[in-house]
Parts: sequence; C-alpha cells; structure tokens
Amino acid sequence: MSEFHLTTPVVLFVFNRPHTTEQVFKEIRNAKPPKLLIVADGPREDQSGEAEKCAAVRAIVEQVDWDCQVLNNYSDTNLGCRKRVASGLDWVFNMVDEAIILEDDCLPDTTFFRFCQELLERYRTDERVMTISGNNFQFGRRRTEYSYYFSRYAHLWGWATWRRAWKFYDVDMKLWPDIQDGSWLFDILGTRRVEIQEGQYQVDVMRSIGTVQYWHNIFEYTYKGWIDTWDYQLVFTSWLQNGLHILPNTNLVSNIGFGPEATHTKVMTQCANVPITVMEYPLNHPPFIIRDSWADDYSQATHFGYK
Repeated sequence: MSEFHLTTPVVLFVFNRPHTTEQVFKEIRNAKPPKLLIVADGPREDQSGEAEKCAAVRAIVEQVDWDCQVLNNYSDTNLGCRKRVASGLDWVFNMVDEAIILEDDCLPDTTFFRFCQELLERYRTDERVMTISGNNFQFGRRRTEYSYYFSRYAHLWGWATWRRAWKFYDVDMKLWPDIQDGSWLFDILGTRRVEIQEGQYQVDVMRSIGTVQYWHNIFEYTYKGWIDTWDYQLVFTSWLQNGLHILPNTNLVSNIGFGPEATHTKVMTQCANVPITVMEYPLNHPPFIIRDSWADDYSQATHFGYK
C-alpha cells in the first residue's frame, strides 16, 4: 500500500469525557492532519465537577505536537447537543470546504482517514452524495465485494462531508410541517419490498407503514425540540434533497462512549463498541450509484428500531 498523507481538515467535537477524548485524539495525532478544528461545549452549571472535566478535555486536545493549524471554537456556557454541534459545523464550513468529523467517543481505525479523503475527492462535485461514513452495522452481511455501498441513512459516528452538502442543513427543520401535512414521508421512504405469496403482502405493507410512522415520530419530536439532537435534522435534510450516503463494507469507527455518562447512548446496544476493521486499498469502487435497499431494510429493522 502506498504511503498516505492526510491533507483534509479534521474536526473534533469534545465535551466532558477525558478518557474517550484521549483515545480519539491519539488516533488524530497519528494521522497528523494539517488543520484541526476543535469544537467544545461548556459545562452545565448544575453538574458538580463538570467544569473540571471540560478543562481536562481541553488540555488533552491542545497537545498538538505536529505541524498543524489549530482552530478552536469553545463555548463558555453549555449549549447542549443540538445547538453546539449545529453551530459548530456552521463555523467549520465557514472555514473549510470539506472535512472529516469525529466526536470524542468515536474511535477510528487508521484507514478511516484515507477512506474519507479519497471519497471526498471522488464525489466532490457529485451532489447526489451527501456524506461519507466510517460506520457499518451490517455485521458481516454484504451484497457486493465493493469497498462501500450507498444508503439513504446517514451514520454519523465518524464521517465526512462538504460545504456544498452542509449548506442545505436546517437545525430547525422549517420544512417539516409541509412534509408532514402532505404525507411526503411515504414518497420519500417508498413501499417496502414485498414477496408475492399468501399473507406476505399485508405483512410487508404494515412494515412499510411502521417505518413511516417511526420516522414521522422522530422528526416530529425533533422539530418540537423534545429530542436534544442535531443528527436527525441531517437525515431529514438529505431526504429532502434525495441524497445518498456512502457507508463502508467494513466498520472503520467504533463508538466507545456508551454508558451512563453519555448524552444519548446510555443503554448498550449491538452498535456499541463494534470492532473496527482495516480498509483494504486500493478501494474497489462500485461502478454504479444505486442505493442498497437490502442493507437499508436491515438497518431500519436493527439499528433504527422498527422491525
């Protein structure tokens, strides 16, 4: 394998977990990005000891000992997941045209950085592609021998994107009432694949309705602010653009942050601590850009909760 030099900016989101931050920062240090953008949320006033944890995290990420331009976007107050990540990425894409993005609990394999960089270049002007992910939750299931596939789902525990895709992002989801009132989710999600046999058609139609209802609830709760998050808005945005997301056929990033200290991932699932695997190079690119609906059906049933 030829020697790889990372030239793409890397973004790191941090908050209050020194232990996971230290592990992720070690991998970033090994990759030696020429530009590192660090986004940090501030401590919550009602959480004893959190100011000290936030300070410890910032001390870790300031230990840059390679030739690198470091840009910081630190909040003195706690903005929460929704506002901090959304505002942080707005800041990032005012500074750079494309970036590789990690959070403080997303531990990448070394080959993740090359995977993102090569595909950021390959699909730079292809507006069908919205993000590149390091996650694979197919657990060994593969449809092809290509290095990656296309999905309607954005997996965001280690990912990359361009300014040209982020410009569509709307943290407030202002178009949700129009989509909801017009029942557009049925058009976006389509009818689930059916088998022509007795009884099966009705079962699969019910599953299709269940998937629509699942995402209707997710988007409604996010729109109303009942879920303090930023990532469902990105999924919604990409669906409005009929966008696709690149997912590797091996898992390149492991979420090591599940547990009581996490903001959202408090309960262990099969997607916690998924082992990371080396990506083989050169990449074996698919010769077509077609969404893998089989893989997406599996993700909907296992990762997103509706079976």
